[in-house]
Amino acid sequence: MKSIYGLKRFLKYFFILLSFAIAGLSLFVTNVLVRKLSSEERSRMELWANATRELINVENFDTDLSFVQSVIEANHTIPVILLDAKGELLSYRNMDSLMLNDSLEIDRIKNLHEPIEVPVNDGEVQYIYYDDSLLLKQLSYFPFVQIVVVALFLFLVFFAFFSIQKAEQDKIWVGLSRETAHQLGTPISSLLAWNEILKNRYPEEAYLYEMEKDVDRLRVIAERFSKIGSKPELTECSLQEELSSVISYMRKRTSQKVNYVFDAKNTNTKVWINADLFHWVIENLCKNGIDAMEGIGSLTFKIKEDSKNVAIDVIDNGKGIPKSKLKTIFNPGYTTKKRGWGLGLSLAKRIIEEYHRGKIFVKHSEPNFGTTFRIILQKVTKD
Repeated sequence: MKSIYGLKRFLKYFFILLSFAIAGLSLFVTNVLVRKLSSEERSRMELWANATRELINVENFDTDLSFVQSVIEANHTIPVILLDAKGELLSYRNMDSLMLNDSLEIDRIKNLHEPIEVPVNDGEVQYIYYDDSLLLKQLSYFPFVQIVVVALFLFLVFFAFFSIQKAEQDKIWVGLSRETAHQLGTPISSLLAWNEILKNRYPEEAYLYEMEKDVDRLRVIAERFSKIGSKPELTECSLQEELSSVISYMRKRTSQKVNYVFDAKNTNTKVWINADLFHWVIENLCKNGIDAMEGIGSLTFKIKEDSKNVAIDVIDNGKGIPKSKLKTIFNPGYTTKKRGWGLGLSLAKRIIEEYHRGKIFVKHSEPNFGTTFRIILQKVTKD
């Protein structure tokens, strides 16, 4: 499973880097084209300036100026203005006359490119200023549009991929859970019946009553699995009482080398939960903590609350979780154990966030010092 998640992470970064590479290549190619087109427009403006100079400086009115006129009139795309030495507008082409009444517009054009000088007969100099053509402007903006399109495409691809993956995971969860509950149902009913027979025959045997508790526990576990995939019923419960119940159950079934500490100032915090599923989450966190401590250490439970929410911290002093793994520990199949399916934390996240509309996350973890899991639930408020 680790290799699968590693491959997924690699592919995610690969596609991101590929997108940046495509965007970078697009910017490079477009910049080359923009420079070439800009150079070409400069050459056209210099040719246009020469034609304008010939037209201004003509002395013989019988001179054939058809070629000069054709050069000047051939410019249909590049905005251009002709100013005298004092900056007064003499003529313009491919521009709106209303815009030229604004001195700021003329100043903008003057600052775009180096002017082209046009000497006239009387020794004075006129100046040609020009703007980029619409095609050149559009070409300059194209890489940014392409980047947005690529980013949008990547977002849609990842969104569709994760949506399909989540839908498939949901189907697997529901199918696996219900099939497990179905398979457990028959042997549990049989065990309950056999236990009743044994109790009637040997009523003095205390171990039969302990067996009954464990068989009943199996029934509870089967009910938990049957609730996965359907909306569970939430009831108003005392958080302290439910946590105390889970701690009491786990304390009897773990080593005496594990110390359980319950720190709760308030004793009557009410929350909306499904008790069976909530117990399942706390048990999973306890088991993970015990594994991290290798069966020796302390599990501490703290409750903090405000006017709307209550936070439950489950703290162990085990080996901790590396920072590189914090984003993947809730993924289905993630586990550091040689045995196990890696479903505990994934189920816990589903139960808390989807069924109880709460949050569960790693609040703090430090290698060799332990981990703190935090669960946030909404309190029952009296309107």
